[in-house]
Amino acid sequence: MSLCGGIEAGGTKFVCAVGTGPADVREEVRFPTTSPEECIRRSIEFFRSMQRLYGTLAGIGIASFGPVDPNPASPAFGHITTTPKQGWAHTNLAGPIGEALGVPVGFDTDVNGAALGEYRWGAAEGLDTFVYVTIGTGIGGGAMVNGGLLHGLMHPEMGHVFPPHDRTEDPFEGVCPYHGDCLEGLASGPAMEQRWKTKAEALDPGHPAWDLEAKYLAHGLVPQIYILSPQRIILGGGVMEQAHLFPKVRRHVREILHDYIRTPVLLEDIDRYIVPPGLGNRAGVLGAIALAQAAAADLGLKDAALP
Repeated sequence: MSLCGGIEAGGTKFVCAVGTGPADVREEVRFPTTSPEECIRRSIEFFRSMQRLYGTLAGIGIASFGPVDPNPASPAFGHITTTPKQGWAHTNLAGPIGEALGVPVGFDTDVNGAALGEYRWGAAEGLDTFVYVTIGTGIGGGAMVNGGLLHGLMHPEMGHVFPPHDRTEDPFEGVCPYHGDCLEGLASGPAMEQRWKTKAEALDPGHPAWDLEAKYLAHGLVPQIYILSPQRIILGGGVMEQAHLFPKVRRHVREILHDYIRTPVLLEDIDRYIVPPGLGNRAGVLGAIALAQAAAADLGLKDAALP
């Protein structure tokens, strides 16, 4: 398979890599997400150096924080749109990179990209309908439905649903600049840090923060279970690197569903239903490489998802 480049454009860091899949990542570089100009420049410099070393790349895939415009027919294709991240709103990300490197560019959300990576090589192999949710600097969700990445009007925004917010239990108002106490506003990494005055990873596993976090996340997942009927839910991102959080999320999901959906995996084996990424923290950049492979082959995302 031709060598491709991938960019995981995250809210806190960029990860750029070249390869063909998990077993063949030739080079990788990481750097902080600063200004659009600097991040685009550093990405181009990295891939130009890779082309000098390995020859022309077949394509570049960009899996970006959002909201973004992933519609190839749109004048704003490849743009980050109304993001709350300072300095990044309405940034053309795909255009300058594709023009500088002279290669086709695949572009989608970071979570749709990670979902594609997990489908190709990770925890969603053999499935055709599943959800990938990342809980970190923000909360976002990607989905594959019947073998195609979900877009529609734009793309899923699973982090901006509204879980029940009992202000007696949790008086914290939330951090989302658009909605306040949406799921991202209450349960993202920055929300946990502001509420508890320390980073999430510094909290003891027995701290009450984790049960509150699990309850909010469960309320964010249950609507996806009802609406999309996913065969599996994959939870990634920095907050979910606390392995003790998974059993709590599963328990709250079961409690909220109250056995309404009576399938064996939910009733008897939920540990196989709500799972960490098979690709770990490489899901995003490997998904970006998969997007590049799709762009290089000039295929639609549904076709590109096929093994």
